[in-house]
Amino acid sequence: IPLYNEEESLQELYKWIKKELEKTSYAYEVLFIDDGSTDNSWGIITKITKNNPTYKAIRFAKNYGKSQALYAGFKKAKGDVIVTLDADLQDSPEEIIPLYSYLNSNNLDLVSGWKKKRYDSFLLKKLPSKFFNLVARKVSGIKIHDFNCGIKAYKKEALRNIVLYGEMHRYIPILLANEGFNKIGEKEVKHQSRKYGKTKFGANRFINGFLDLLSLWFLTRFSKKPMYFFGSVGSLMFFIGFLFTIYLGIDKLYLNLNGRLITQRPEFYIALITMVLGTQFFIAGFLGEILLRQNKNKLYTVINKINFKKK
Repeated sequence: IPLYNEEESLQELYKWIKKELEKTSYAYEVLFIDDGSTDNSWGIITKITKNNPTYKAIRFAKNYGKSQALYAGFKKAKGDVIVTLDADLQDSPEEIIPLYSYLNSNNLDLVSGWKKKRYDSFLLKKLPSKFFNLVARKVSGIKIHDFNCGIKAYKKEALRNIVLYGEMHRYIPILLANEGFNKIGEKEVKHQSRKYGKTKFGANRFINGFLDLLSLWFLTRFSKKPMYFFGSVGSLMFFIGFLFTIYLGIDKLYLNLNGRLITQRPEFYIALITMVLGTQFFIAGFLGEILLRQNKNKLYTVINKINFKKK
């Protein structure tokens, strides 16, 4: 359960989860990841987890984002199946066991919740969500309706080789499929209207999410064979610039002998820029993404842990 400034909902969420999971005979643990809350969320979590080893917690030094919080939880979770849900009470803990059962009975790697009926603003959440889900389906070929639904169930082995950063949590199904875990299903889940506080995501999440989707598409197609992209684009740009330069030389030497010097013509500089500028931008972006994906040890800083055994 990743959370940020959810002090009003945590106690109620704890009781709801406890009520649902105690009905079953399954062994389970509940892991709260406090993403640098500035309210009393950590104090409430401390009370919930006190003398209660089934409930565990991690606290970040500052707000790093939902992707990093989920990634920390994935690394620490011990169960064979991992279920995620948000802490704002909009995801129902009643869905945990049905999702778990659906995952196992269908031998899936991931079951994504589908909030078919949503209690959110149409302009601020529903419409942008429909757009991004449509684009994500087209880019990935994964036919699910709600990539960003907070409640999902995973086989733990499917999560071992993915790294989350930025806003990549919304594209976990795509990351898993890229690693070969493409048995992905969907189950309709209940969605509640927000009971306390306000959403922690601003309008910038739409821009960030779209840029992350472009990065994911690019890395999916070219991270293992970058020369296919850079080589073809670079060769094409160089060839166009080279032909332009040849034309300018022939024009000066044979067609327009008394014309301006080549270096006084703007076409000359366009030719040079064409040969070098485009590939520099692409390579800079690509190298930045590669370095970030390899920077696995500095995605977040943990300052407190509760009910974890010391190594």
